[in-house]
Amino acid sequence: MTLEILRSNALAPLRHGFFTRKGGASSGIFTSLNCGQGSSDQRDMVAINRARVADAIGVASDKLAAVHQVHSAKVMTVDAPFETPPEADGMVTATPNLGLSILTADCQPVLFAAMEAHVIGAAHAGWKGALNGVLEATLDGMVALGAERSQIKAVIGPSISQRAYEVGPEFLERFEEESPENMRFFANGEGDRYQFDLVGFSLDRLRIAGVGHAEWTGHCTYSDGDRFYSYRRSVHHKEADYGRLISAISL
Repeated sequence: MTLEILRSNALAPLRHGFFTRKGGASSGIFTSLNCGQGSSDQRDMVAINRARVADAIGVASDKLAAVHQVHSAKVMTVDAPFETPPEADGMVTATPNLGLSILTADCQPVLFAAMEAHVIGAAHAGWKGALNGVLEATLDGMVALGAERSQIKAVIGPSISQRAYEVGPEFLERFEEESPENMRFFANGEGDRYQFDLVGFSLDRLRIAGVGHAEWTGHCTYSDGDRFYSYRRSVHHKEADYGRLISAISL
């Protein structure tokens, strides 16, 4: 099976991709392109999968940078892969032939590019990271490397959609406390439940922050099990673990 790579015209001609779960070496619940080093999958299978991703974006397998994602707003400026990935949820670089990679399984992978400045970024934006400012921090990191906000393009990859993202009243209250304007990203669900539009919330944050272009690829991780891993779906199916999708970009 060959790799299935979702790309955005907004990021062209930079080498990038939002990779589906197809085209990898893993098996069972991890079939097949599981790139999660923190999963219980066989480490050699994960290494093979990551090497295939690196090759697909034109970098050496040891030039695919990653961080230890912790749902924070911390962003690292990178000029070489980390020997021990630090705790962070975003990366920026102006270094050619270095890949930035993000892992997700319902949270948002966001790839950034400022073509004229030759600066790129990548962020892992779950609800907590998005609320706490990981997207804005990634933009700040790119600006520090010479990018202009109005030239930055941001693309959100496969993520959980509003129709699949049920939350409780305490979740809604967190966003209401931050700003009453955030209530427009919630729809009424069954009983005391709500449906949260994580992607809509993040697109709004990006536009308020002044990016030149922001879009979503339109793919829901929860709803398409053949193509995407989903943490929430794995919980509903009572599976022991779940695979991690990878998204990557390089100069």
